Amino acid sequence: MRAVRALLKNTDAPWSLHPQESVFDALQTLANHDVGALMVMEEGRLVGILSERDYTRKIALAGKASKDTRVADIMTAKVLTVAADSRTEDCMALMSQKKIRHLPVVDGDKVLGMISIRDIMDEIIADQEATINQLQTYIVS
Repeated sequence: MRAVRALLKNTDAPWSLHPQESVFDALQTLANHDVGALMVMEEGRLVGILSERDYTRKIALAGKASKDTRVADIMTAKVLTVAADSRTEDCMALMSQKKIRHLPVVDGDKVLGMISIRDIMDEIIADQEATINQLQTYIVS
């Protein structure tokens, strides 16, 4: 297994929201990037994360209007992060234990991006396929 740094998409800047954006605009950003969560950044600092789960529980089920509500009002402010050199299996264990699907990746104070449980699962599957291929080659040899 690799460090999570290797799983980050090659983008210049991680997709993010500002806490004062409307939830409606945030939903459009989620849809435009086809992702389930975005980091909430203010003045270069990570201040929260907004996920589809936040929306469904704090807007849709509460009967609020997404155009009248700010991201800051529904985001998850206590964000778990991982270091860029964290091992993927450790991230999977953390996600499972905390019942979360997204983890921002940081290098000191700098936010490098975010990984999802899908990224971790893809890595695990690729690693298992490589192991199977190596074993099959060894057996045939």
